[in-house]
Amino acid sequence: MATSDKASTRDRLLDAAAELFYREGVSIGVEALCRTAGVSKRSMYQLFASKDEVLAASLERRLPEYGAQLMPAAQESGTPRERILQVFARLEKASTEPAYQGCPYLAALVELKDLEHPASVVARGAKEWLKGFFRAQAEKGGVRDPELLARQLMLVFDGASARAGAGIETLDGLTTATVTALLDAADVR
Repeated sequence: MATSDKASTRDRLLDAAAELFYREGVSIGVEALCRTAGVSKRSMYQLFASKDEVLAASLERRLPEYGAQLMPAAQESGTPRERILQVFARLEKASTEPAYQGCPYLAALVELKDLEHPASVVARGAKEWLKGFFRAQAEKGGVRDPELLARQLMLVFDGASARAGAGIETLDGLTTATVTALLDAADVR
């Protein structure tokens, strides 16, 4: 098999995994995954040792796109307060998309319930990355306890993602208003 064939098989598997796991949950079977990707189980197992590894790789592969969707670019100007609020405004916008089902990393953590699962490790890393962004912005904004504010912002982010993803809440201004109150209380500049 040529290298490009292997790469395209791998790409098809990861694309199918990202779509299926997000839409249907992590309990999707290998048969459904391979059928959707248009690859044989044999091909999948030549590339990955298990479905767990496919899930972890699909989450890892999605990180740059996920970050670009939420985060202000490094070169974008703005105060720390504005940069934090931008993340929540982008979350609100993403939550209006018909296919939105919440944060894929939070969903993986909740569904798997196993902190040592390869996909949980990737998902926890994604959550820590976002918390690190909030903490760094809080530090730049002169907050007395940047770790506490970052944790509070993560609670709002994950709670909003889960409620909007489950279809029980619309975010239209709710998260930005909530985060504004937190930023005001912490005196973020």
